[in-house]
Amino acid sequence: MMPITLTTGAIKELERIRTEQNIPSEHGLRIGVKGGGCSGFSYILGFDEEKENDEKYTINGMKVIMQKAHALYLLGMEIDWVEGLNNRGFSFNNPNAKETCGCGTSFSA
Repeated sequence: MMPITLTTGAIKELERIRTEQNIPSEHGLRIGVKGGGCSGFSYILGFDEEKENDEKYTINGMKVIMQKAHALYLLGMEIDWVEGLNNRGFSFNNPNAKETCGCGTSFSA
């Protein structure tokens, strides 16, 4: 079972970023959490090399890597790309988040 889902829009935008920034093909998309942000945790989303303790997945053709310890915070999350008048960027729809802040990029669990 895949821990998270990436929408078609998110995949398209990630591929665009990968091409634009000449990111090596062996780099995977790192998804994780870190302390900080207005609600306690904020999300990590970026291309990175695999580390020893990473779990690896292929989601919609995208190689995704995440630390095992982060999976419990991210399970079931959907990452989407939003392009609206007020908001342009990745959105994190996380069913595990008890509280999220207005910016939508941090949460508490």
